[in-house]
Amino acid sequence: MSEPSKTNLSEKLFAPRQTSKETSSLVKLAHANAKPIHNAIDGDSEKGWYRMLRRPQWAWQGIDPIEQEAILSRMANSEAPRTSDELLDTVIGYKPGNWVYEWSQAGAMYQKTARDLVNAGESEKAAEMLLTASMYYSVGAYPHLKGDTLAGQAELQANQTYREAISYMPHKMRTIDVKYEGKTFQAFIHMHRTDKLLPTVIVSGGLDALQSDMWRLYHDYLAPAGFAMVTLDMPSVGHSSAWALTEDTSRLHQALLQQIKEVPWVDHTRVAMLGFRFGGNAAIRLGFLEPGRLKTCVSLGGVIHSILTDSKRLNAMPRMYLDMLASRMGKNGVSQASLTSHLSAWSLKQQGLLARRKVDVPMLGIGLKNDPVCTEMDNQLIAMSSYGGKAVTIAEKPLYDGYHRALLVVVDWLKEKLA
Repeated sequence: MSEPSKTNLSEKLFAPRQTSKETSSLVKLAHANAKPIHNAIDGDSEKGWYRMLRRPQWAWQGIDPIEQEAILSRMANSEAPRTSDELLDTVIGYKPGNWVYEWSQAGAMYQKTARDLVNAGESEKAAEMLLTASMYYSVGAYPHLKGDTLAGQAELQANQTYREAISYMPHKMRTIDVKYEGKTFQAFIHMHRTDKLLPTVIVSGGLDALQSDMWRLYHDYLAPAGFAMVTLDMPSVGHSSAWALTEDTSRLHQALLQQIKEVPWVDHTRVAMLGFRFGGNAAIRLGFLEPGRLKTCVSLGGVIHSILTDSKRLNAMPRMYLDMLASRMGKNGVSQASLTSHLSAWSLKQQGLLARRKVDVPMLGIGLKNDPVCTEMDNQLIAMSSYGGKAVTIAEKPLYDGYHRALLVVVDWLKEKLA
């Protein structure tokens, strides 16, 4: 695609629209109480902000911490009208101070730098700039609520810049079109070589992540260990947005797993699944459904049981998290009590999978200490429900180091099980 056409696409996507609804106004969850929360995986909910601010994870993904603060500061100092005067990230319309605007403007700067580098013949440096641009656009789309027009446009830009970045890299990316229930979703397959079949790790993030957010995981951990990585979005997110989230969290993953045997670049006899947060629920669930196709399943901070069945924990969730769940389930406008009453159906223990019988697929439940979403008992349930299973708890501080050490444990486990 030529440079002018890309510029025109960006201008067209983000053309000012007075009718675009602001993110926090979309779900309208009745009787929802805003609660502060901190945990090492999701970040912090802070007084005065609608969104949970995932500073450490964004930095880990490649977003400059100083630039993060500058962006948040511009939002905080904006005098433009807001949906809620007390919430700094609720500026209405695509303008300075608006969440999508500020992150997308930063993404566009990196995109422009990449264009200049391409023209100068520096394609590898351009790829790095494009990956960074993709991350900024992705944060601009966060938390990816249905009906969020501006966020949808940022998400489109995140995907476009991600694909372009990979095209300038020695790593290979292919796409897999998976048919399910008469519709199609797209999964990305990353490989560092194509001259031999590679053991494969299927990866899904949480309900507030895009599959393009997984690059750092691949580049720093899975590729050096010799794995191919196949990513897909959770139901209701990104390329999988045509499906609502139901208690069958792994149905798209199951369709993908069944199709992988037809993919010529991966060893379909050595496949694992790794999931973060709700992706962890899908990963463990898939192990029970497809023990013949998987060598192992790993949940990192998975939404497994406790948070889904404990009303105190659910009522302590911040408003954004509850809105996100309601959006994924297609339950806009319901009360908080009505929403949370449905969530026990997502518990893998309530579904009769965990703590009832052992499956032959060795499973790893790993989490950071004091995580309110994934308890140590949840990981113990995973370990006890599989032959050769294991539960690991890692200290959450220092934060970046805790996340890094958790992924090192995961890689060692995958090496052993996919050997």
